Amino acid sequence: MKKSSIYTRSGDHGESGLVGGKRVPKTHPRLTAYGTLDELQAIFGCAIAFGTSSKTRKIITALQNDIFIIGSHLASEKPPAHPELRRRAVIKRMRLPQIDQEHVKQLEYFIDSLDEQLPPLKNFILPGGSQAGSWLHLARTVCRRAERMTVALSKKAHVEPAILKYLNRLSDLLFVLARFENKAKRKKETIWKVL
Repeated sequence: MKKSSIYTRSGDHGESGLVGGKRVPKTHPRLTAYGTLDELQAIFGCAIAFGTSSKTRKIITALQNDIFIIGSHLASEKPPAHPELRRRAVIKRMRLPQIDQEHVKQLEYFIDSLDEQLPPLKNFILPGGSQAGSWLHLARTVCRRAERMTVALSKKAHVEPAILKYLNRLSDLLFVLARFENKAKRKKETIWKVL
């Protein structure tokens, strides 16, 4: 059996394929949105590599699985609504796992349960702390960018509302996870001060 090639040469002219085969420019809003989610996935890997607690590692692994589902949706175009057009459509969309309100509630549960273990915030804090905590602060900012790009995409194409809610809630969870990791590593939070 021949090993599959890592390179296909199909993107050499600045285009990439969506799920289903349609070719679009690499600057297409779909690609910028799911490409930013890919960046977020890599940052999650860095956070784990720098020694997160077992609780955080378990949560991040669940998040990584959800982000793959979201990426697959963003990489897919919805087939035409009219049945005749759908039958004629060249692109046949795969049956994809869903992100729904239950996934959003799970994030809210994580946020609430972790936040109960943290001192209340009375001031803005500067990103930093432990290595894992710092990576999670970075993940929060990349998540916000992915959310902005997905909102922009939703103005031009269908995006499931639960995906937008999920990304919004995810950045809140990442902020709490960064604080949780810093507390676990006994790293003091730096309060923002006007100098």
